[in-house]
Amino acid sequence: MLPNTGKLAGCTLFITGGSRGIGKAIALKAARDGANIVIAAKTASPHPKLPGTIYTAAQEVEAAGGKALACVVDIRDEQQIGEAVEKAVSKFGGIDVLVNNASAISLTGTLETPMKKVDLMLGVNLRGTYLTSKLVIPHLLKSHNPHILNLAPPLNLNPVWFKNHTAYTMAKYGMSMCVLGMAEEFKGQIAVNALWPRTAIQTAAMDMLGGDGIGKQCRTADIMADAAYAVLSQPKDYTGQFLVDEDVLKKEGIRDFDPYAVQKGHPLLPDFFLDEAPDDLVEKMEEHGKTNKMCTVGRATPAFKPPSSSSAPPSAGGPIESTFEVIKGVINEDVVKSTQGIYQFDLSGEHAGVWFLDLKSGAGSVGHGEPSVKADVIMKMDSSDFSKMFAGKLKPTMAFMSGKLRIKGDMTMAIKLEKLMGRMNKAKL
Repeated sequence: MLPNTGKLAGCTLFITGGSRGIGKAIALKAARDGANIVIAAKTASPHPKLPGTIYTAAQEVEAAGGKALACVVDIRDEQQIGEAVEKAVSKFGGIDVLVNNASAISLTGTLETPMKKVDLMLGVNLRGTYLTSKLVIPHLLKSHNPHILNLAPPLNLNPVWFKNHTAYTMAKYGMSMCVLGMAEEFKGQIAVNALWPRTAIQTAAMDMLGGDGIGKQCRTADIMADAAYAVLSQPKDYTGQFLVDEDVLKKEGIRDFDPYAVQKGHPLLPDFFLDEAPDDLVEKMEEHGKTNKMCTVGRATPAFKPPSSSSAPPSAGGPIESTFEVIKGVINEDVVKSTQGIYQFDLSGEHAGVWFLDLKSGAGSVGHGEPSVKADVIMKMDSSDFSKMFAGKLKPTMAFMSGKLRIKGDMTMAIKLEKLMGRMNKAKL
């Protein structure tokens, strides 16, 4: 992992969304140099589902060797940002670095995304980044080596990154466009760069999106903190770059990335927006699962898989009916109690048809056709991909990312599907 060099000693970093996750990891990395950290985030009191507050983050910063200022800030509120900036300048004498980390996400299609969520994502990601930058820049211009670092992806106009979550992509690319424009506008005065992870990063938000099992497919936030540290240690003429954490650290001489893995040796889930086509990523993840099938930690796919033909002969009704027979055999009242959802599968292709999975009542049930009550989630996909998904050869997350799986309805319930597969496997074993 990248060692501290002391280059940020005495510098003041203003970090949005710095109370947890990647923002806090960057804060702690800089704090080990003796930097001053402004934690600008909304969480002033403990959240029922998310760990940490601005005050606990500030305590950790000071324990790591830095100085901290905790500020309650909703970056959609100009007055709150302005007051936090003035407090930072008053306490530390100026601001040297702005890290635009705060972000909001909803991976839903156009018809499934309420305008409240659209406004939230545009307000936090795009407007919030622009507004915070606008208010901090006058102070950055007084610094000897000022930086703005946006946690934003490279601008990739492949339609596949838009079609499943247009609102989120628009909002996230707004942060990227701030880099594109401000880097040129303030060239020679302020370094303005973007940083994005090669793989999924384990954070509370990722756990909420992907469920308990997602963590082992992630790297820790330390990799982003180390990469950010390397970027912020550069001179101010290092600007206008759309950087990926792994590439940054390779240039710093890092060759072994295992220390950053949540579970060493486990295949990693690629992040959105990078140049490689999602379909290629799916194939690579599937292939990794096959080539490492003798090693449990090497599997890139969910643990759930139907029993072999020797223990459960395929149904005469075909592979889809056979799959639902397997599902029927492993669901129970505990699975129903923890799921409380009804799924409808609209399948196309060779074995087209409509099926349902009721995990809301009794001991659960499956069947052909639409459920008797409205489904919480409707999943549309090719029947061959459905079979792969329930055989452990295609992750629901990757199917969604690549456009093979389209989801309508309750996204939280949809996310439970991958977690449900793990439960099914344990129940069967």
